Amino acid sequence: MASANERMTDIARLTSGWRHVNSRLRQRLSELRAEDFLLTAGEGYWPIWAILGHLAGARVYWLCHILGQPGIQSTPFANADTDGWEDHPDIPRSKEEVVPALDSTWLVVERWLAGWSPDRLEQTFKRTLQDGTIQVQSHHAVLVRVMTHDAFHAGEVSVILGTHGREAIDLWRGLELEPAPIAK
Repeated sequence: MASANERMTDIARLTSGWRHVNSRLRQRLSELRAEDFLLTAGEGYWPIWAILGHLAGARVYWLCHILGQPGIQSTPFANADTDGWEDHPDIPRSKEEVVPALDSTWLVVERWLAGWSPDRLEQTFKRTLQDGTIQVQSHHAVLVRVMTHDAFHAGEVSVILGTHGREAIDLWRGLELEPAPIAK
């Protein structure tokens, strides 16, 4: 069985990948033009701004609303438990709103991750669903949920960019141990 220090190292290594993904997403978004945030996968699909608003709002929902992590007041998602930007397609959000929303919610994530201890993985909490059902979940499940939710929607944005002839988001560049030589 792994010691507490070894488990903490494993958690730090795991979440360092999430930090990298967030950094790559943030970098690519800063390079986009304002009109790129309006791109969609097609009729009836969310535009990039709504997908990213949903991504950021989910961070606040799970970490602040469900787990009680402080920081909701420093984000634009005070009502993350009932209402998200994606719920209002008639109010498009600009690059100048979306990027700072991602930054402010990432600070919530960072504070949450800074408070991790090896025993937190097994800690559970109760969550009451809208229909009154009580669900027992673990902090580990929330970690996996929010981390993979970020990656899922970053991939979705990347596909939209690619279908519109824009450069995709390479979330994994920089994670390789030995970068491949540049082809000439």
